[in-house]
Amino acid sequence: MTKTYRLGVIGFAHMHINELMRSFGEVPNVEWVACADTVPARPELVEARFTRAWNKRHAHETIGIPRVYDDYREMLDKEPFDLVLFCPENARHGEVAEAIAAHGAHMVTEKPMAASMSEALRMVRAARAAGVSLVVNWPTTWSPAVRTAHRLVRQGAIGQLWEVKWRAGSTGPLSHGSTHPGVDGQAVEMSDVEKGATWWHQEATGGGALLDYTCYGACLSRWFIGEPATAAYGLKANLLTPYGDADDNAIITVRFPKAVAVLEATWSCVDHGVPTGPLLYGSSGTIVVERQGDRQVASIRRGRGSAPETAPLDGLPEGRDTLGREVIHHLQTGEPLHETLQMDFNLDAMAILDAGIRSARSGQLELVNNTSWTIG
Repeated sequence: MTKTYRLGVIGFAHMHINELMRSFGEVPNVEWVACADTVPARPELVEARFTRAWNKRHAHETIGIPRVYDDYREMLDKEPFDLVLFCPENARHGEVAEAIAAHGAHMVTEKPMAASMSEALRMVRAARAAGVSLVVNWPTTWSPAVRTAHRLVRQGAIGQLWEVKWRAGSTGPLSHGSTHPGVDGQAVEMSDVEKGATWWHQEATGGGALLDYTCYGACLSRWFIGEPATAAYGLKANLLTPYGDADDNAIITVRFPKAVAVLEATWSCVDHGVPTGPLLYGSSGTIVVERQGDRQVASIRRGRGSAPETAPLDGLPEGRDTLGREVIHHLQTGEPLHETLQMDFNLDAMAILDAGIRSARSGQLELVNNTSWTIG
C-alpha cells in the first residue's frame, strides 16, 4: 500500500515557495495539512503579487492547504507531519529547520541553504540528530541543458575544466509582476518605499543579490568542478536601491585546487547582453548553456571559425523529473537524492558563499571552510 505523506509549509517570505507547493501538489500520494508564516522583522506595506501575504493567501486559497496558523511552533505542536516545506527569510533557516527536525519531520527548503555557514550547520546538526532528510532545492537542478552540460564535462567533451562562469540577475525580486490594486483599482507596480519594507532589501534578514543569485554559481561551480573550493574573494555593493541596506550587486571569484570560478549577481540589470550560463571553459573547448526562445540549450564551441555543436538534451529521469517526485521517491525507496539536493553537498556550496560574504566585509581573500561541518 502506498504511503500518504502529510505535508506542511512554514514561511512565505521567498516567492519560490509557490513553485515548491506546485511541485509537491502534483504528486498523488501527498496530503496538505497546514501552513504558517514567520513574523517579519518589519511589516510589509502592501499585499502585492509574490509578497509574503500574497504567497500565504495563495497557499490557502489556490493550493488548498486547509489550516492556517499564526504561529508555526503551535502548528508543529498540534499537527503531525511527514514533510515540511520551509521558505522563511534566509537568516531564519536555521531556527525553522531546528523546530521542524525536533518534531521528526523531513524538510525541504529553497536555495540558498542559509545566510551563513553557522546557520547551515545548525540545520545539518538538527537533521542528523533527528534522523530526517534535509533537502535544498535549486531550480537549475531541473534544467535538462544544465544536466547535459554536466554529463559532457564528466565525459571529457571539453578536456580539463579550468573555469566556470555564472551570471544571474534581474531588476530586483519584486520588480516585475508584483503589482497591487491602486486607488483607482488598476494594477500598479510596488513603489520603492513598499519594496524597502520587504525582507529582500534588508541585510539583517538575509536579503541581497549575493545570497539570491551568486548562490546558484556556488552550487554549479562545486558540482561541475567536482571538488570543494579553497578560497574566495567577494565584493558587494548597493548601487541602485537606496531604499534598502542590502546589496543589489555582488561578485565572488573562487579558487579551486585546479580551477577557478567567477560568480556574478545583479538586481540592476535590464539585459545581460551575454549568456548567463553556466559557461564552462575546458582545455579543448567551451560549453555554453543559454536560452534560445522558450528553452535552454547546451552547445560546445571549439573556436577557430568552427560552428557551435548543439548537444541533444538529456531527459530527466522518469518518475524523478520534478522536485516533488524526486523527494517522495527518495523517502519511499531510500535511494539518494540528486547530488545537488543533498545537505552535505550544499554545505560545500554554502562554504563558498560564506567565504564570499566574509571577504566582502574584510576586503581580503578568505579561505573556504570545508572542514568545520564534519560533525560526526
